[in-house]
Amino acid sequence: MSEQTTQATATSLADLKTLVAGTPASPASPDAPAVQREPKKDAFGRAYATGRRKNAVARVWIKPGKGTVTVNDKPVTRYFARPVLRMLLAQPFLVADRYQQFDVMCTVVGGGLSGQAGAVRHGLSRALVNFEPGLRPILKKAGFLTRDPRVVERKKYGKPKARRSFQFSKR
Repeated sequence: MSEQTTQATATSLADLKTLVAGTPASPASPDAPAVQREPKKDAFGRAYATGRRKNAVARVWIKPGKGTVTVNDKPVTRYFARPVLRMLLAQPFLVADRYQQFDVMCTVVGGGLSGQAGAVRHGLSRALVNFEPGLRPILKKAGFLTRDPRVVERKKYGKPKARRSFQFSKR
C-alpha cells in the first residue's frame, strides 16, 4: 500500500512540475520584468512622504532645486546645530547621488533632536522613492526605507525605571 502511495505522489508531483513549467513566468521569477512604479508628485511637482523614528514624526516635501533644507520654517543649520545630525539628513542624497539637487521642506514634531533627525532621514528616503522610483533598490539596500522600531520601554510599577530595581539590602 505504501508503494501505491509513493507512486501516486511521484505521478502527481511530476504532473505538478509539468503544470508549473507550462505557465507564464510569475512576477517572483528572475526572468519576469520588474514592476514599473509611477512617480507620485503633487500639482506643484513635489513628492511627499512621512518619516518616523522613536516618538518623532516628520512630514517631508522635496522638489528639484538648489539643495536648500528647511525644517520647521528654520534653516537646517539652525534647527540641527550638531554636524552629526546634518550628516544624517544628507545620507539618502549621497547614497542616491542626488546631493544638492532637491529643495527640502519638512515639519517635525515629537521626540528629541536625534529622533527628529532620524525621522527626517526616513521621510527623505521615502520622498526620494516617490519622486524617482528607480532609487528604491539603492535606498532599500542602504537601510533607509526601514522604519527603526526601537522605542523607549515603559516604566514598570514597583521599579524606579523600566528595568532598574532598588538597591538590595541584606540587613
